[in-house]
Amino acid sequence: MRERRFRVKLKKELRGLFPGCLIIPGDSGEIQGLPDLIILYKTRWAALETKKTSTSNKRLNQDYYVDLMNEMSFAAFVCPENKEEVLYELQQALTSRRSARVSRSK
Repeated sequence: MRERRFRVKLKKELRGLFPGCLIIPGDSGEIQGLPDLIILYKTRWAALETKKTSTSNKRLNQDYYVDLMNEMSFAAFVCPENKEEVLYELQQALTSRRSARVSRSK
């Protein structure tokens, strides 16, 4: 399956899991490495970088932005092989009733 086709199916599934969510395409032309999808749901957000397979090459800065955005909220690489696991983690992140805990260094 091509990455674009996977992304289209994934967006449809995300809209089913998170009714009323906004899915905004990341603009890698503006910021190189920005994840493909930004998901806004109620008071929370997440970012997903779609890949054709788990072995697909990553472009410059993709690891950096996925890691950075995951520290801020939730972000992950998603492909057909790990889709179910990522969607489960995404549901936990976007529907949790309590605020995320931030560790504070002493």
